[in-house]
Order: sequence, then C-alpha cells, then structure tokens
Amino acid sequence: MLDNVRVVMVGTTHPGNIGAAARAMKTMGLSDLRLVTPKIHPSAEATSRASGAGDILAAARVCDSLDEALEGATLVVGTSARHRRIPWPCLTPRELGQQLEQEPADARIAVLFGREDRGLTNEELHRCNLHVSVPTNPEYGVLNVASAVQLIAYELRLVLADDDTVPKAARANRATMTPPRMYWDEPAASNDAVQHFLDHLERIMVRSEFLDPEKPAQVMTRMRRLFLRARPDRMEINILRGTLVAIDKALDDRS
Repeated sequence: MLDNVRVVMVGTTHPGNIGAAARAMKTMGLSDLRLVTPKIHPSAEATSRASGAGDILAAARVCDSLDEALEGATLVVGTSARHRRIPWPCLTPRELGQQLEQEPADARIAVLFGREDRGLTNEELHRCNLHVSVPTNPEYGVLNVASAVQLIAYELRLVLADDDTVPKAARANRATMTPPRMYWDEPAASNDAVQHFLDHLERIMVRSEFLDPEKPAQVMTRMRRLFLRARPDRMEINILRGTLVAIDKALDDRS
C-alpha cells in the first residue's frame, strides 16, 4: 500500500530539503514525490542531499498547482505546526498511522508538507481530510521539513508496508493502541439535530426537483451515510440548516 502514498511538498524554498526528503522517502519505501511550485528544481544541491535516492528525485513530478498534485487522491493529510483560530482534529504521526490502517487497500493517500518558513496556508489545510502535527519541544518546536517527512514516512511504513521488514511486535503494539481522540471547538451535534437537517435537505432536494420522490433511488441513503460518517458539530449543523433556509426562501421568491 506504500505505493499508493504520495508526498507533496508545497513551495519548497531550499532545494537541499527536496533531496533530503527524497532520501527519507526511499529509506521508508515511498516513491511518489510531487513538488508544487518549488523555488529551485532541479538542483545539484538536491541531488547531493538525496544521497542514493536520485531515482526518487528524477521521477519527482513538478506541479503548477495543488489541484494538479492532488489529482486522484482519495485522502489528503496536511501537516501543521500552528494552532488555528478554528481548531481541526489534529493527529500525531502515530495516530495518523492508526487512522490509515482503516483505509481501503486501494486508497490514494497524499501527505502535504508546507513551506519552510510558514508551512501550509489555511486555504491549503482546508483541502485536507486529516491534519497531523509532530509533538515537539514546546521551547523549540522548529522541525526541518525533510525531518518531518522522515518521521511521518516511518509511521506510515509501520502500518502500510507489505513486506516482512516491520517487526511483528510493532504491528501487535499498534493493535492494542487506543484510537486517536478528535478535538473540536464546538460540541457534536445531537442525533436529533442531524436527522432534522437531513429531513430538511430531502425536502429541498425534492422541491428543487433534484430528487424525484417517485424514483428516489439511494440518494438520501447515501446522503445520510455521508453526514452521519462526518459527525458534524453543532455550529456546522446550524450553518447547514441556515443554508437550506436561504435556498427555501430563494425558491419562494422565484415562485
């Protein structure tokens, strides 16, 4: 499954970090490297730092946009060291490994690493399904981007490698670990609130003629599965309900 993991480096300034990341990837059995608008590439410094991982570097795909780098990905993981005004569930690399164990074998996973000086932007992090942060010394939390690639690639190898190089004890230890906790700034929406939203959504879909009540197929079943899986919080449900109310009003005005 490691073949399904791509490392995406965004806006890398120092070419040496690209080479060091390629070396870290090869050490852990990863091979798909994508570079979004790197400042300098190719580079003799990158080749030197790759030290035996020149094949990873040579095959690296340079992309003009994040959209291009993420094309085809089914799960996007963003690395972040900063606290945001609106918190997102943030996992440690080890907890990320646990999460990825639950992914189907054909999942296409992209792990994003940001700029050396400021990481990923809020807009880039908003593209991510999961966020991961390396717990560092609070008095000096500066982590080189290639070192971050190495740490996260190691944890991915423990759970995704298909060979026998990972000790059985390491796999067994993971099986007994407690599932990672998710932290939110708002309490989870009640099941009643989610159901009221879904009922409202169905009425709007019928009223807008998107959904034919005579031939509903499995549309609402899939929508219910989506929102129940997402487990939205109270504020998110309020926003969604407000959106539906606005659509309802617009349909009234149009009548």
